[in-house]
Parts: sequence; structure tokens; C-alpha cells
Amino acid sequence: MKHLLKMNDLTREELYHILDVAVELKAAQKAGGTPPLLAGKSVALMFSKTSTRTRTSFEVGVFQLGGLGSYMNAATELQASRGEPLRDTARVLGRYYDCIVWRTYRQRDLEELAAYAGVPVINGLTDYAHPCQVLADLMTIRERRGPLEGQKLCFVGDGNNMANSLIAGGLLAGMQVTCVCPPAYRPAADVLAFAQPYGPAFRLLDDPREGVRDADVVVTAVWNNAAGGEAERRMRDFQGYQLTGALLEGAKPGCMVLHCLPAHRGEEISNAVFEAHADEIFTEAENRLHVQKAVLAILLAGK
Repeated sequence: MKHLLKMNDLTREELYHILDVAVELKAAQKAGGTPPLLAGKSVALMFSKTSTRTRTSFEVGVFQLGGLGSYMNAATELQASRGEPLRDTARVLGRYYDCIVWRTYRQRDLEELAAYAGVPVINGLTDYAHPCQVLADLMTIRERRGPLEGQKLCFVGDGNNMANSLIAGGLLAGMQVTCVCPPAYRPAADVLAFAQPYGPAFRLLDDPREGVRDADVVVTAVWNNAAGGEAERRMRDFQGYQLTGALLEGAKPGCMVLHCLPAHRGEEISNAVFEAHADEIFTEAENRLHVQKAVLAILLAGK
């Protein structure tokens, strides 16, 4: 593994290696501290978008591993915001830092950064993919429910970065994956092509009740960050896609519910369902720290 840009770049072996290292590092941290695997290493933390979990978990994770994490607001603080070519920013940062984490919009910009930086690049979120979050989801499922192979994972919501990454990650892990979204909000075409060889292990549906039937794990994410007329249209288009107690009656008894946060209670998830599964959801958030430490340890310390 040279970078972590999207889930469908990983092999099954690489995915499970990340999860295994994350378990090891989490146990070490709980027992008193993580080995300083990044001693003398520096990580650039570039953020073109606002962030709570991604920024803080990377900052804390680099510190716990003994390295230096430098936060920078790429939208306002770097010369790239004033027109410096991205490839020039990449070539400069790659000479100062041992790794770059970037939370941005376009996947192709992230891919360009990785092509020119000369150091490992980690996707902190793009409009196309959110691999760090899905690795945390898989870690949480395995912690709570045991081996991932054969478990039924259902995502309900917008076919965006979370759907793209859950489809690829779940299938690589050996899960049965169902994605439920309105017809106008399908996952990316290349992700659907990635899923095609998995045959009946993957389903793309538009009926939430059918999708959650017998699911071991149900996942959702915000589907309405818009304003004005776009927000009103999304509220109409996603009617019936909220995770409610009534909808989850069709899932397996004791099913997990995960949410990448922040949550819009009363939109993609009811307040009652969120609070009933809050311990799972916030363990999922905590595990962002541990999987990201694992990725850093693998990329920079040969873990």
C-alpha cells in the first residue's frame, strides 16, 4: 500500500492488515500508550473543508505515535488558494513532510496531489470516497459482532462518498452489501462496476424496507447538506429513507446502527434510533483514531 486514496484501491489482505494493526494499537493505547512509531516523522494535515472527527483524530493520532502533525487550512492559508498550481504545492509539501492527509472536494485533485507529492497521501474525505470512515465502520462491526465474512450490511441514503466506500470495503471484507438510495442518487458508476463481479453479494435497491430486511448492520449518513430549493427537493426525494424504529423492525434483532456523523436527527435518522445506538455510533467515531493510526504506522513505519 503506497497511499490510501479510496477503498477500491485496497486488496482484501491490505484491508484486513489495517484492521488488525488498528486492533493492536487500540489495545496498546488502552493499556497505557502507543509505541512512538512516528518518532521524527511529520504529517501535513490539509483541510479544504470543515472537520471535527477527521482533523482531531489525525492530530491526536500523530501525537500518540510520537510524530508532528501540522494543521493547515488549505482554503485560506496556502498559496494554492491564490492560484498556485496544486502540483507545485504537492512537490513542496512532499519535501517537508513524510505524509500528507487532505480533506477536499474532488477526488481527481487528491489523485493529482498523490502523483506529485512523492510521499504517502491519505484521503481525509472527498466527494467520491471516505476510506478512513469506512475502515472505522468495519473495525467497529468486527469488535461488536465478530468476523465480517457473511454479515449483511445495508446502507440507506445518498449514493455518495460513504456509499461508494462502504460498497467497496464491505465486499472486500467478505460481507453481503445492500445499498438503498433513490434512483437519482446512485453510487458512482466505477464503484458499481467494481461490485459487479461479486454477483449476489451486492444489491442496489430503492426500497428501504426490502434493503434492511435481515440486515446485521444498517448504516446511514447525512443526505441533506443543501440549502433553499435543493434542500426542499432532497427532503422530498428522500422521504421514507429515514432510519426509524418501524423501518428497523425488518432488520435482525439487535442489529447495529452506524452513522459517520454529524447527524441530522429527524432527517436521515430519528432521534430515538440515534440515542438507542449511540454507544455503537460513538465507538465508531472513536475507532477513526485507531484505524488512522494503523494507516500511518503501515505507510510510515512499515508496521
